[in-house]
Amino acid sequence: MKPIIYFALFFCSSLTLWGQTTITGTVTNIKGQPIFGANVFLEGTYDGASTDDKGHYSFTTIETGDQLLTVSMLSFEPFSYYGDVTTMQNLKVKLREDVNSLETVVLSAGTFEASDNSKVSVLKPLDVVTTASALGDFVGALQTLPGTTTVAEDGRLFVRGGDATETQIFIDGIRVFTPYTPTTNNIPTRGRYSPFLFDGITFSTGGYSAEYGEALSSVLLLNTIDEPNQNKTDISIMSVGGGVGLTRKWERSSLSINTSYINLAPYLAFYPDRNDWEKPFESFAGEAVYRYKTNNGLFKLYTALDGSNFELTQDDINLEDGLDFGLKNTNFYLNTSYTGVLSDTWSIRSGGSYTLARNQIAVMSNDIDATENSAHVKLRLKKRFDNRFKLSFGVEQFITDFDEAFLGSFGAETIDATYGYRSSISAAFAETDLIFSKQLALKAGVRAQYTDLMTSFTLAPRLSLAYKTGAHSQLSVAYGDFYQNPVSDYLKFSTNFEPQQTNHYIANYQFSDNGRIFRAEAFLKTYDKLVTFDTEFAGFDSNFANDGDGYARGIDLFYRDNTTIKNMDYWVSYSYLDSERQYLNFPQQATPSFANRHNISVVAKYFVTNWKSQIGFSYQHGSGRSFTNPNRPGFLQEQTKSFNSISLNWAYLISAQKILYASVNNVLGFNNINGYQYANTPNSGGTFDRRALTPAADQFFFVGFFWTISDDKTSNQLDNL
Repeated sequence: MKPIIYFALFFCSSLTLWGQTTITGTVTNIKGQPIFGANVFLEGTYDGASTDDKGHYSFTTIETGDQLLTVSMLSFEPFSYYGDVTTMQNLKVKLREDVNSLETVVLSAGTFEASDNSKVSVLKPLDVVTTASALGDFVGALQTLPGTTTVAEDGRLFVRGGDATETQIFIDGIRVFTPYTPTTNNIPTRGRYSPFLFDGITFSTGGYSAEYGEALSSVLLLNTIDEPNQNKTDISIMSVGGGVGLTRKWERSSLSINTSYINLAPYLAFYPDRNDWEKPFESFAGEAVYRYKTNNGLFKLYTALDGSNFELTQDDINLEDGLDFGLKNTNFYLNTSYTGVLSDTWSIRSGGSYTLARNQIAVMSNDIDATENSAHVKLRLKKRFDNRFKLSFGVEQFITDFDEAFLGSFGAETIDATYGYRSSISAAFAETDLIFSKQLALKAGVRAQYTDLMTSFTLAPRLSLAYKTGAHSQLSVAYGDFYQNPVSDYLKFSTNFEPQQTNHYIANYQFSDNGRIFRAEAFLKTYDKLVTFDTEFAGFDSNFANDGDGYARGIDLFYRDNTTIKNMDYWVSYSYLDSERQYLNFPQQATPSFANRHNISVVAKYFVTNWKSQIGFSYQHGSGRSFTNPNRPGFLQEQTKSFNSISLNWAYLISAQKILYASVNNVLGFNNINGYQYANTPNSGGTFDRRALTPAADQFFFVGFFWTISDDKTSNQLDNL
């Protein structure tokens, strides 16, 4: 019997060996270098092997016919081969690097990120409002970043030689038409919206995406919080007013509400300023975000309502009794957005906004009543072909209905006039992201736009390229054409315009490692078709044209470090700007009064554990700004003295959720001068008298108590102050 058994075993073994196939090959990277330890296997089986130090692999299988061979390795894209197992011999497999890893190059020319989700962030979420000089205004804090210019009496963002109207603000990708509270001369404005509702900020100082238009200089993108982490209530009691915030979470939805009331009357009773206030500034504001998570996306509804009013008399060298000014403003903003996944490769983002803004202004005996209705709708689709190639495209529509009524006098003539305009802008955009490797990435896009009011069509290409020079460093370049229609101040008088234009050229170097980041950026902007007119102020009697042009060029430097010194976080910004333009009523090309040559900002925050306190410091310096001295020949031929300000803040933790906060702006009381006002006629000696335009107050003091009531009983507002 034994010979029969041995024969049977030998026969079965022979059949098994005869039915096996040997699979062999080599795995390398795209440079031909062998990859050690890659996993090679047949899908759905236990048959496989790992590559050796020469990249070789070899294993046997009893599977037959068509099979799927997979090769995988950490930090590389998987490779698949489908075919008959008999063809899987001596395969030469080249794996490409996985460009989704954290070490991949980032397109960053002209852009500052402030988001937990950003690969390279120069600011933390809501970090902007912990800056001592910002006084709780995210716009004020962004003025400590390079590329911005200190224009203390205005308060808006002036970016790289552009005036404030050249920067647009978006919430969840949708346009904000009236982002600032209205004010009067020599009193800085503030951003309308509470930083407590935002967790991501992208500040593009140039070269931004083709998705965004109607901005010659820059865009500021604000993203509301997708999902709060817990239920909480925030209570604020301040020297200038108070506020309450409430957040509630449910299984699929959440709601956040913030309200505030500001009244400067009590403050001015203790610290009067240079203005003669008949009714000190007063405002109320309320805003809310509702979120609902669908099976495949997120819907947001954001709404904000605010109002403000004040009356005052300001000194005026040409008016013995001063200039009387009063303003009442109401502003309603509604924003809806939806982001979702349509399939494993398609995603959608859509939304719309509506703004209703009304200003009632009284200047001396003249009354101006302006009403603006504006809307924006957008649809964007994105297709991911693979990790290296993504395409996005979309369409959007802007609609503006502006009306203004004027009742007053011009000399001996009484004027009762109504005027305005209706504008519709249609735009389409497309943009692709091409990631060639971890070291090289390209973004290319184009934006087409048509304005019915001026029957104008523009086509704006944009391009940016980034190359990773080391483990923590990279180089980026960007180019773009940008168009913007004239603003309401001119369109309400005339529609005989063309879109204004700039060209951006940007080169950027960035280094980021272990809590330290350094950026150096050089830029050139050329302007064409800027608005011009031939009167002292824009009006019905002005001859408008697009004859203006100009340039802006410079270097921006930024360094931040939150690692080297324990419990300390600081950043330093420097900007050099060389800019000239001929626009508005400029008789020649000159450096405008808002474009100073040198700007320096230093911001530091230090937490003293034994004191349970966070101490903040901010220093801002701006070189002199140009003005025209009519006693000398020339235009914008002189400069003010430099602007300097040191600000301090202190947050003391009374308990885990109760904070006492104090700050002082310009603690050393620098006597800053914003410019000069000259008399309309010369004195008896033939000289034009002047007065310095100084801030309403050299210093501003603030004290507040902040109390958070949350589920975890530990969260507080320290990072939001």
